[in-house]
Amino acid sequence: MALSGDQLERYARHILLKEIGGPGQQALLAARVLIIGAGGLGSPAALYLAASGVGTIGLVDDDHVSLSNLQRQVAHTTAAVGEPKTASAARTLNALNPDTRINQHTERLTSGNVDALVSGYDMVLDGCDNFETRFLVSDACERAQIPLVSGAVGRFDGQLAVFRPWETDTDGTPGPGYRDLVPEMPPPGSVPTCEEAGVVGALTGVIGSMMAMEAIKEITGAGTSMAGSLLLYDALDTRIRRVKLRRDPHRG
Repeated sequence: MALSGDQLERYARHILLKEIGGPGQQALLAARVLIIGAGGLGSPAALYLAASGVGTIGLVDDDHVSLSNLQRQVAHTTAAVGEPKTASAARTLNALNPDTRINQHTERLTSGNVDALVSGYDMVLDGCDNFETRFLVSDACERAQIPLVSGAVGRFDGQLAVFRPWETDTDGTPGPGYRDLVPEMPPPGSVPTCEEAGVVGALTGVIGSMMAMEAIKEITGAGTSMAGSLLLYDALDTRIRRVKLRRDPHRG
């Protein structure tokens, strides 16, 4: 499908890039991306994906906007306090780019609905804040063979990974999934939440923007996928480290 005159102007800076160009922009416009959580990570990721022209964005969140969210959850405004986060974020994204269709999934992910939600999309970005949801999402993406971009933050540290565990390397070994990074659910209370430990707001913007960047790469084929790697970001020391992940040979 040819780009309209308005689209050629809106996405001109993408089209100039040989790694994206017209075909890459058309791929973005045809893409369907599901974002888990419309909070600190999901907000910047959704804003940049909408701005880039992703055709359909699904937002999964059953929470409402609170005043304490606004220090980092940039898809929401003070006037939105008390509203469902999906509705607040959808309004912001629609104002930014009416080309993008926003699907509001104002519900909590469970084992009963996760497969149906994930199967309607080409890619999933997980910016949730709890391990139970991360395991549900990663398992569903692995079953459906849908790429997963996973981000997490705590205080001044962030991490980012891309998982495509159904793919194999040259010797036939399957790639790593989220369960190869976190094999078992941590005991309750062992990992403090942002509500308990705090988090600097700009950090969520850094990691959320990186999540959007990796999603754009996966959709357009630009650059090298970071699937199979884990990126660690230390904001206080301004250090980034990338480590190789490996599949647990005992995992099915």
